[in-house]
Amino acid sequence: MNLRERIAELMPQVREELTELVALRSVADPRLYPPEECRRAAQWVRERFHRLGFTDVRLEPTPDGSAAVVGSRPCPNPHAPTVLLYAHYDVQPPLDESAWQTPPFQLTEKDGRWYGRGTADCKGNILVHLTALRALGDELPVHLKLVVEGSEEQGTGGLEAFVPDHADLLRADAILVCDTGNASVGHPAATVSLRGMVNVVVTVDALASELHSGMFGGAAPDALAALVAMLATLRDTAGNTTVETLDNTQIWDGETYPHEQFRTDAGMLATESLLGDGTVSDMLWARPALTILGIDCPSVLGSAAAIVPRARARLNLRIPPGVEPAHAQQALIDHLHAAAPWGVQVEVEVEASGSPFRARTDGPAYRALDAAMQESYGRPMVMLGQGGSIPLCNVFAATYPDAEIILMGVEEPQALIHAPNESVHPDEIAAMAQVEARFLQNYSSTQT
Repeated sequence: MNLRERIAELMPQVREELTELVALRSVADPRLYPPEECRRAAQWVRERFHRLGFTDVRLEPTPDGSAAVVGSRPCPNPHAPTVLLYAHYDVQPPLDESAWQTPPFQLTEKDGRWYGRGTADCKGNILVHLTALRALGDELPVHLKLVVEGSEEQGTGGLEAFVPDHADLLRADAILVCDTGNASVGHPAATVSLRGMVNVVVTVDALASELHSGMFGGAAPDALAALVAMLATLRDTAGNTTVETLDNTQIWDGETYPHEQFRTDAGMLATESLLGDGTVSDMLWARPALTILGIDCPSVLGSAAAIVPRARARLNLRIPPGVEPAHAQQALIDHLHAAAPWGVQVEVEVEASGSPFRARTDGPAYRALDAAMQESYGRPMVMLGQGGSIPLCNVFAATYPDAEIILMGVEEPQALIHAPNESVHPDEIAAMAQVEARFLQNYSSTQT
């Protein structure tokens, strides 16, 4: 029986186990869900990998209080390469549950897809690992190490702090970061570029207190109007991000993202225009992008005829490879101060920053992956960027400079990760399990 046939026989078990795992509300925020839910998910993962020969698998505490599932499984050949398998068991909160068409923590099949929080990000990828190893059975051609973390979605950095202090524990020749996905269902891809980010909160103070808009409006400075004017300078009329000293003309040199496909994936209205004067790929993966995440100001309901004395906004600046977070952070701060009108007071607080990432793609692991994807999908692998950030990749790169880092998974655009109605296509789990199993075989033959 070949790998494809073995995996097809395993798919009922995949659905059963993913149903169990999705039912565990493993949101790593104790303000929203009991911490026991994450602990139960970690134990579930530990038990499944223990049954697959990871005899030392255990829960390791990390500095942010979360638990990482860590283990290893050697193969008979002492000279075989080592591969580290990564995923995370924590999930985003469901957000507006009324926006879900199915219960968020109950796996539900609809139109051929499996819906539920974490089905794709990232519990579906845990099932990819399990299914690939079950398909291989005792024929393990490489040494394996495992880490499945429990606070990736919270961004509190538990595993990022753990890795450098336990470098030998997770050291490997190749690292499979299964937390991204394909260009579309059936269109295999490796993610080779991640944007970094800078989050800031900008506060504008104009007056000591509210003032009557009739008595003082027109001469007294308005904090909210000042903030709006400042934010308006961060994009030009075409929608390009225009933070001073940041290059917004770079070109993406990998696979393109077709405009019409993006419009469909993003759910855009027919009358809406795409932003920027570059291609979709340029705008998403090669250029900076400024997003206004939120604004503190009076709500429309209950607002008074008064000048707003203070307003603030939370901003997210995504930066492409080649841009240092410290430079982007200072550029944004300087831009906001320079754009402030009327002498209002401006304070910019930096919440977080992270470096962009670009993978090396010329090594044996990428060649083994390319062959595995071609065999599984019947078409060549493409290389994509991703607009999001995975700070752990930079930690892996710094800690293991000789390792090849591969980002892949089941999270294609229709999966709607981080949004209501997250889902996964079961064919992607099956195909990516075959990719992983075949990759392990291919990689072994290139290294021994």
